[in-house]
Parts: sequence; C-alpha cells; structure tokens
Amino acid sequence: MSGVLWTSSDAAKATGGEAKGTWNATGLSIDTRSLAWGELFIPLKDIRDGHEFIPNARAAGACAVISENPNEQEPALIVADSLQAMRDLAKAARERCNAKRIAVTGSVGKTSLKEAISAICVMAGRTHKSQKSFNNHWGVPLTLAAMPPDTEYGVFEVGMNHAGELADLSPLIAPHVAIITKIAPAHLAHFKDVSAIAKAKAEIFVGLVEDGVAVINRDDTYFDFLSNNASERTSKIMTFGEHGDSDVRISNIISGVGEQKADLTIKGKTYKLVLPLDGAHWIQNAACAVAATMSAGVDIDVALSALAGFRALPGRGETLEVKLDGKVFTLIDDSYNANPESMKAAIGTLGARKNSRKIAVLGDMFELGKDELTLHAALAEPLHDAGVSRVIFVGECMRALKGALPQSMRGLWARDWEAALEGLKKELSDGDAVLVKGSNATGLGRLVAAIRKEQNGVADVL
Repeated sequence: MSGVLWTSSDAAKATGGEAKGTWNATGLSIDTRSLAWGELFIPLKDIRDGHEFIPNARAAGACAVISENPNEQEPALIVADSLQAMRDLAKAARERCNAKRIAVTGSVGKTSLKEAISAICVMAGRTHKSQKSFNNHWGVPLTLAAMPPDTEYGVFEVGMNHAGELADLSPLIAPHVAIITKIAPAHLAHFKDVSAIAKAKAEIFVGLVEDGVAVINRDDTYFDFLSNNASERTSKIMTFGEHGDSDVRISNIISGVGEQKADLTIKGKTYKLVLPLDGAHWIQNAACAVAATMSAGVDIDVALSALAGFRALPGRGETLEVKLDGKVFTLIDDSYNANPESMKAAIGTLGARKNSRKIAVLGDMFELGKDELTLHAALAEPLHDAGVSRVIFVGECMRALKGALPQSMRGLWARDWEAALEGLKKELSDGDAVLVKGSNATGLGRLVAAIRKEQNGVADVL
C-alpha cells in the first residue's frame, strides 16, 4: 500500500459514489496527456467534456476513472458530478491530514511566493504544494485532493478574476495561514476599480481556521482595509514590509545583480537576508515568506537558510546566459504573466544591469478593462528610468506604449512571438540584457523556448 493516495473504498466514502472494482490510486489527473500510470482520472467539463477522454486515460495507465455514467465499466468511481467529487476528495484529504495549510493570494507574485514558502517548508517537514499555477476552481481542489495523508505543510496558491471565487475556495482549504501579497491593478476588466479587487482578495480570510494567522503587506495602500477584514475572522495578524510597525520589518536594502540583501527585524532581533536573485521586489517576497512560515511554526533560521539557496522559476524572473544568432546575452525570462505592477518590477530588474545595453520584449497585459491603453502607455516612464535602449512590442495594446516612447526607443511592433523573435535577432548585440515579459496568452513563453532550443537544451544560470 506504499504510495497509495486513495483506495477505491476511501474514495467512494469521501464522495458518496459507487466504486466499481477494487483499485488503489497513487495520484490524481485531469489531463490524459500528463497522466502517470496508477493515477485516478477525473473528467472535468470545460470546452470539451473530459468523459470523452476516458479511453485515453485507461490506455495511459489510469488505475480507475471517475465517471458520471452509471454504466461505466470497472475500474471506476461512479458519481453524480465529477467536479463535486473532486471537491469532496479535497475536503476528505484535508480532514484526514494534520498539515499546516498556507494559502497565498494577491495581485502579484503568487506563484513565486508559493515556491519560496514551499522551499522553506521542505526544510522543515513533508511538504505538498500547488503545481504550476493550479490556482482556480479546479486547480485548488485538485491540489488539495492530491495531498498525501502524512503531509506536514500544504502550500496552496489561490487566484481569482471575479468576486466570490476566494470566498468559495478559502473554506475548502481552511488555511492556518492566509496571505495577501499586494493589491494592484489586475483583472480590472472584471472589477469596477482597484478597491473592488482588494475586497475580493480579502475573501481569502473567510476560510481561516480558528486562531489562524492573516499575513498582510504593511506597505500596501489597502493595508487598513485588509487588516480590518482579517480582524473579523482572526485576532492574529502578521505584517511584513518597510513600514516601522511591520512585524517582519525590512531595512538596509542592498539590491544588486544576482543578489539581494536586507535586514529583517523580528521581535526586536535583526536577521540578515541574502537572496541569490535578480530584482529588488524579491526582498518583499522573502519577508512575506518568512512571516508566513513563522506563522506556521517554522524556525526563522530555517527560513533564511532556505531562501539563501532559492532560485527563480522559468518564466518568473529566471536569469540565463544564452546565445541567439551567435550573439551572447543575458535573458531575463519573466514571460509567464504580466500586469502593470509586475511589469514595473521586471523593468526595474532589467534596469539594474548597469553595464549592459538593455532591450525589453513586452507583450500585452490582458484583463485591464477600459483603461488598458493608458496602463500600457504608463510603462514609458519606468522604461526610461531603467535606461532601456530599445523596446519590442507584441500585441495591439502595446501600440499605446510604442506611441508614448521616444523614436529612439521604438523597436519593432509584432503581431506574435515569432515576429518578435525575428525583431529581437536584428536588435541584439553581444553583452545585451534582454527582458521578456507579457501576459501568458501573448505567447512570449514560446519565444523564450525558441531561444532555449538554440542552446541544445542547455543554458547556464548566471
């Protein structure tokens, strides 16, 4: 029974379903393309009905399938609703496990922070975390349902683009620690204004367990609003930031290429924070990670030791030395996603490269609503301040930024990533520093993948 996540009888009990056959699941999958042998396949309904892929799941080695079809052949688990069954498994997984659960949300930095917290927790005990950015109405229950019973720390990324989503997902997780990284303009197409975003993000506190801890950015414009919301659920609020009243107070920041340093003052004692990363914004992330893991019972020294070896993820600020068309340059891969706040942080990271000519390949930021063109054009100032020489623009909204920049900074406007790559090749010189950033749907991750492919599968991290 080693490695068994769900037995047929346990899954049937958790969901109220009917188990056909006897089987043991070593994991869960909702995608037959990545399903591993021995996993239980859960068919969800989206653009296509996942039930169509049940034969593929069996062929890929699924131990069993969940199905809404009462005539499904064994091995199977027959349920009335497959998504609800996954949520039922999630709830049962939570109840059978004594893990300290940490939930992360915010307008920026959720995935990076989730990874940093997980890196700390791994040093303290058995840790389970959200994979990739599985943070929505199916990603959160899938992650929770896949949590092994012996987990000691569970780290969950929770996203939203509509009010009410976090109020639904937070009680499912029932976190011991609930975090809001920062409130910033993102998903404005679905909200009246940024204050409405703050209200929706504050829903993360709804599910806090009794005596749970709310972790909030003390420097945030919406701090008072968020802390008031949190106090309706808990009396334990942990803050981080440069503000003098922060519980984890940041001071003496030294931001350099490939290394960030700061002092963290906690309960009157000062600790040295050292991060082998690019970007001053990582200091706030690290302070938040320390505050969160402290709240979950992890020793501060363990947290600082883990952060000293932490590396950025591909697509989220990873820095590589690469070659394209014979030109060697520094690539800052921040291609996974973008909003105005994260764009400014990434541009600041590029600006720290003082001895390099700087190029930015920037893609559209999506879901910004009626002010989207103004928000794109507003990037002109941070680009100028960062000393960026040339900008390559990808997508219709980026035309607004192109028009806001002086002629000397205007590179190619491209409709897609392939055209942007050709434009980059024409701009490049040896020793340049290149930032690639845009919303995921712009496809700039594929541009980065094309550059990586030219390295014969090998790229050296700086």
